[in-house]
Amino acid sequence: MEIRTILWPTDLSKNSIKAAKHVESLAEKYQAKVIVLYVGVDLMSHFGAYSYPDEAHVKHFQDFEMKNARKRLEEVCEKNLKACPAFEMRLVQGDPAREILKAVRQENADMIVLTTHGRGAEDLDQRSPEFGSVARKVLGNSPVPVHLVNPFKD
Repeated sequence: MEIRTILWPTDLSKNSIKAAKHVESLAEKYQAKVIVLYVGVDLMSHFGAYSYPDEAHVKHFQDFEMKNARKRLEEVCEKNLKACPAFEMRLVQGDPAREILKAVRQENADMIVLTTHGRGAEDLDQRSPEFGSVARKVLGNSPVPVHLVNPFKD
């Protein structure tokens, strides 16, 4: 199996950042490019049926989120992906699992590396055998191998 491109979806939570050392190690081993993907919430899909907040307010908040996410993503990549031959960042909005699977096709990724739990499990009982909803959807629908990292075990 040849690994040229690794997709690392992260929600920038403490849990999801724990996949970074796996991403870095695999990228170094295979001399693969890393695509770091952040999926922001598409607030219009939540507020579209309501008259408030209006579209301008929602867009302003989404722009603010994406600007801050880009800054944080740059910091995370600079700190955690030093040994990677190359990496690129992608920021999109939408359903996380759907956007991850879409990115696999668009980027011709050969592998996905993500944690079993992200932002939604910051306070979860660490013994829980359940995967998070995004990891479960990606694992069940991915056309490429998925390297899952348990963020509760170092």
